[in-house]
Amino acid sequence: MVRQSLGCLVALAVLAVTPAFALEDGDLSLTVTAEVPGGATPYPREMVLLRIRGTYRAQIALEDLRQPSLPHFGWTQLGRDHWSRVTIQGQEARGFERTVAVFPQGPGRFVIDPFVHRLTIVDGGERRVVEVRSSPLPVEVAAWQGPGGPDAAEPWWLAAQDVTVTDQWEPEPEGLRLGEPARRTVTLDVRGVTADALPPRPVLRTRGVLTFAGPVERQTRITPTGPVSRVTYRWDVRPGVPEPITLSAIAIPWFDTRARVMRTAEIPARIIGGRAAKAAEEAPPPPASPWRALVAGLAAFGLGLGAWGYSRHREAPAAPALRALARAARRRDARGFHAALNQAARRDPALAAAWRADPAIGPRLTALDAALFGPGDTPAPDLAGLARDLRTIRVPAAAPDGLAPLDGPRPVKA
Repeated sequence: MVRQSLGCLVALAVLAVTPAFALEDGDLSLTVTAEVPGGATPYPREMVLLRIRGTYRAQIALEDLRQPSLPHFGWTQLGRDHWSRVTIQGQEARGFERTVAVFPQGPGRFVIDPFVHRLTIVDGGERRVVEVRSSPLPVEVAAWQGPGGPDAAEPWWLAAQDVTVTDQWEPEPEGLRLGEPARRTVTLDVRGVTADALPPRPVLRTRGVLTFAGPVERQTRITPTGPVSRVTYRWDVRPGVPEPITLSAIAIPWFDTRARVMRTAEIPARIIGGRAAKAAEEAPPPPASPWRALVAGLAAFGLGLGAWGYSRHREAPAAPALRALARAARRRDARGFHAALNQAARRDPALAAAWRADPAIGPRLTALDAALFGPGDTPAPDLAGLARDLRTIRVPAAAPDGLAPLDGPRPVKA
């Protein structure tokens, strides 16, 4: 009996706090509006924000918003649904909001079918399901009248709120020598589009420069104001001639959806190779002084001794490559280091074989190859220490061939 009394009291308390009223017109409403910056008519592939807002003067137990099919649009939802408490005409209500970014695929007049919000509400102490529908929404999409545009094959049509270009080189291209590689990484950060709408990798081609294109990476980040996308292009670049070459700039036209004007982003032009040497050649001569004359005389004397020594002992074939190898080690340039190794091997194959055969050096050369051309998880060895040890290796002298003199065995002196 006590338990039954307690159960009755709980039921009465629940009924007391549960609103007991019949729904009236205007208690449940759902609207959808389209937003374009400045209220302009959008062009194809331009972002249009759909604001879905509901106002409900009822107690809601469950809810499910059903979106219509959007056959003429690409779309993405911007974040989660937002619920809030609002006051309408002095009465408390629940507010609902969802934002969807849609991208019309072509010009014309389209109608977005109603969104349907399926609600389970508590009405008069009972639960029942109601469906709240928005009105159909007409959307007008204008045809582009200027040059290019969404239907043109080139240039790529890009309608965005903002475009930023970042150009990075490792190492800097002006100091490259013939055959030395550099990695160029260009990143485009774009607001108001998804990553699939960003342009393909541009063509990077100039006579005298060798380019090898890498993979393209695309990313999309969703924010409350729209998607923010990034595309990254990579190339390996090598000068093919000893003279400096200008790698031309690449223009990326885009339509500014806020200002409603065309703009141009640019991948900047760069000079490949030769600038450091040219600057050294064009440097003005320092003023003469007695001490400088003395130093010049000593230098001339040293050069004379060097020429005399060179006449007696010619420079090793791989010496220029070893100097390039040491420079690459100081810059921590693993690719330049490997290029110098290949040059040394071409000039002096016997020395290269001695390097590979040495038990202290051979494994480090193998580790360098794995770091450059392997899957990417092998660290490069210490280039400075490796360069120092490579210079200590000497090619063993050739053994006598053991053939007897042509005029027979020589007499042995008594």
